[in-house]
Amino acid sequence: MSAATGQKLFDLLPALYRVKDAQIAASQKLTMGPLQSLLALLEEQLAVVAEDMDQLYDDQFIETCAPWVIPYIGDLIGYQSVNGVAAAVASPRAEVANTISLRRRKGTVLVLEQLARDVTGWGAHAVEFFKVLADTQYLNHIRLFNHYAPNLRGWEPRAYMNTGFDQTAHTVDVRRIAIERGRYNIQNIGIFLWSLTAYPLTMSPAVPVASTNNQCFRFSSLGNDMPLFNTPVTQGSQITALARPVNVADILLRRVLCRDLAQATPVYYGAGNSLALYLDNFKTPVDTTSIQVCDLSGDDGSWNNVPTAASGYSVAIDPELGRIALPPPAAGTTHTVEASLYYGFNGDMGGGEYSRAATFAASPEQPVIRVPGDYPTIDAALTALGGDGVVEITDSGHYFEPAGLNIAVNSGGLIELRAADGFRPTLSLGAEITLTGGSDSEFALNGLVVAYAPPAAAPPLPPPLIHVPAPNKLSELSLTHCTLVPGLTLKPYGGPVYPGSPAVLAEPSGLAVVANKSILGALWINGQSTANLTDSIVDAGDASEPAYIATLDSLTDIPQPGGALTIEGCTVIGKVYVSLLSLASNCIFWSHLSESDETAPLWAVRRQEGCVRFSYLPAGAITPRRFECVQEGPGIPKPAFFSLRYGDPGYSKLFAHTDDSIRRGADDGGEMGAFHFLLAPLRETDLLVRMREYLPVGLEFGIFYET
Repeated sequence: MSAATGQKLFDLLPALYRVKDAQIAASQKLTMGPLQSLLALLEEQLAVVAEDMDQLYDDQFIETCAPWVIPYIGDLIGYQSVNGVAAAVASPRAEVANTISLRRRKGTVLVLEQLARDVTGWGAHAVEFFKVLADTQYLNHIRLFNHYAPNLRGWEPRAYMNTGFDQTAHTVDVRRIAIERGRYNIQNIGIFLWSLTAYPLTMSPAVPVASTNNQCFRFSSLGNDMPLFNTPVTQGSQITALARPVNVADILLRRVLCRDLAQATPVYYGAGNSLALYLDNFKTPVDTTSIQVCDLSGDDGSWNNVPTAASGYSVAIDPELGRIALPPPAAGTTHTVEASLYYGFNGDMGGGEYSRAATFAASPEQPVIRVPGDYPTIDAALTALGGDGVVEITDSGHYFEPAGLNIAVNSGGLIELRAADGFRPTLSLGAEITLTGGSDSEFALNGLVVAYAPPAAAPPLPPPLIHVPAPNKLSELSLTHCTLVPGLTLKPYGGPVYPGSPAVLAEPSGLAVVANKSILGALWINGQSTANLTDSIVDAGDASEPAYIATLDSLTDIPQPGGALTIEGCTVIGKVYVSLLSLASNCIFWSHLSESDETAPLWAVRRQEGCVRFSYLPAGAITPRRFECVQEGPGIPKPAFFSLRYGDPGYSKLFAHTDDSIRRGADDGGEMGAFHFLLAPLRETDLLVRMREYLPVGLEFGIFYET
């Protein structure tokens, strides 16, 4: 307690008492006299009372109240708490504060749309279905733009038919919208959601369809067809107008881009927008007048509408297929094509230009070599680094290592090969990445997309992308926010080239393989090693191929069980043979047996140890003890996936109509599988709570997923 604590009361006393008290303090060599000490104690308690009175005043307002008061203020105004998964509703204080302003607009379609957007964190659009009913209109309220027959001279009615932006008239639908069967009726409100996210890819080189072709390219760094997405234009914190197609993340349609290029100020095309194309190392995007948007479908070598030298266009683009076509180059010249674009995916997984800095494994003291800043190639940077440190790639370019990479980690050291925060490079390998290390050594891969690029004379058996040979003392292999392409590489029209081939082959015992937020091909892990997988996808490329084993018997091709596995919040596509399933939680194991198989699609050798909980299991699975699992069988619901092909925007994403035993079957009420961490069902539950709170009496609503 300081001497000034009780000074205010003490100064109010007559000087006689203050002098006498000071004399007593001096005689006893005290900081304060007994009277001043007593008043200090009194003033301390008075300060507590005063502070409590101030807080009581502050507690009358949501902006300044104590956290424990928030539920009571919310109860006074009828606020209903939600899970708060989305960032916009993660703060109960802000939610309660915003409730009053929303109540003033209760029942309006703008409020319903804003609630859907804020509560889910996805693109949203609210539709009053009575406005698009094909019925006799009341003469006092004529809807001039609601024609019984659509105007077929324009392309918009057909392009947006049966979507959230459908403006064509429909006959009445008497089925209930609440169970998502009916739509068009007077009392119905539709809430349309776009749950996929548009992820950026900046200055990424386009890939020619063949090494000898300098006219046809694909936007995808893996050389496969890939639809482009538009980045949504924000509506602001308070919605003042209903969403339009430009406000939600969706596939960029050909006609939409074509119309945009004709505008004086394009919304979709240009630097900083959804798409920008750069030719021959120019730093400014190709001019809009030089671009033709067209259908470039067709087999490689015979695409439709490839521009000729006399066409007058510098480039042709097909955003729905992700293709680029150029006029024939002049003799002795070649074209280079780069693009800044957006692609669609369900969550922050597998690498991307989202924030990953918190997951970097290296310490700040370790040396960092940057590519291409310090060295032009990854192999040269690793050679210069030695056996300890970081190689960081500082762009979203395409790197090719025809001889693979040989990486040796010092004893007690760590080598991290990573993409810098905000970038997503692609590494193509002509041979494997070979990892060796001394005792207590670690190798970490973060933020890269790694694929196999077969040489002209391809080997009879492709190598794994990452190979840890034996003998070896490497203690840990860490894979974070990276993609080891399932099936090693992709076909031009999608699908794996080498289904069942291992992405990781770990031969030594004692190695720990750790993966988080990654997309991986098949894992072949030594039976004496371990693997710990979280929020990831393991895809053998085919549900009948082995996704997790140790190796295949050289004579019988019978898989040998892989090392002890701990797996949480993952989707596994393919068969799993494991010595010990230590823990499987909130997972989906999607596999089936081929005609020649005589074993189970999921088989744990040691069944007296381990646990499988809140997971979906294939028929005939042999596992340790189970808790609240769903096993495939007659009459048992199955996961309904948008796609099981890597490269599709809806890869491994569950349909909303998947049975609740799976979609809400995780331990926290979320969905099983790799996207459990998004908690999509809880977002939907929050939306249901808010809609019932703000929907006018007599109306019904339904939720419809556009992506």
